Amino acid sequence: MGNSTSVQSVDRAIAILEILARDGATRVTDLAARLDVHKSTAFRLLAALEQGGLVEQSGDRGRYRLGFGVVRLAGAATAQLDLSRESRQVCLRLAEEIGETVNIAVARGGDTVNVSQVRGPAAISGHNWVGQRTPSHATSSGKVLLAFGALRLGAELERYTPHTVTSPDELGLAEIRERGWAATVEELEVGLNAVAAPIRGSDGSVVAAVSASGPSYRLTRDRLPEVGALLTAGAKEISQRIGYYG
Repeated sequence: MGNSTSVQSVDRAIAILEILARDGATRVTDLAARLDVHKSTAFRLLAALEQGGLVEQSGDRGRYRLGFGVVRLAGAATAQLDLSRESRQVCLRLAEEIGETVNIAVARGGDTVNVSQVRGPAAISGHNWVGQRTPSHATSSGKVLLAFGALRLGAELERYTPHTVTSPDELGLAEIRERGWAATVEELEVGLNAVAAPIRGSDGSVVAAVSASGPSYRLTRDRLPEVGALLTAGAKEISQRIGYYG
């Protein structure tokens, strides 16, 4: 019964947002009538949405309209879609040049999440990283996001391989900022190396990372600086495509 009531409340809240999006500022009594609920129920739903910034009261007392929270959520969704779309051609070129799998990753809830992927011509694994959360301290993209302030370190750094860095002081975040790219050498998986560079949004802050990953026998330590330079140039192009001109 509880779950059913909760789902019904969510459905009604969504209906309220859709009505306000379509009709503009609307009175509580009108919303209640449209939803076929008591006025007190409509008011309770509006209060919850208002607390989340999704609706707000207009200048005309008793009327509600969409709040700035909706704009914020829409902007975040649009930015992610823009990032995936605008980075696609650059990632295709990088995958061809580097010969390895190229990913775009963003910060989500303390972790790093891959939002797009292009496999290079030499890639031998069919592993799809899109949508997967990965530990920031053990991935090149995560180290970039940590170094440039898009993420914060957790209280405890888990060890995944004998090479995983579990001490914050040994992550080399200052060096990453100075050099402009990060690398991991078998820190998430034995036999897997990766390099990443920061992508900046229109305000100059780092919003994502572009990375290349491959087997350690091919993406060797000696290749890391070369790949880092290619990714840094690619990241700059992606940044410009999404509005950064610094």
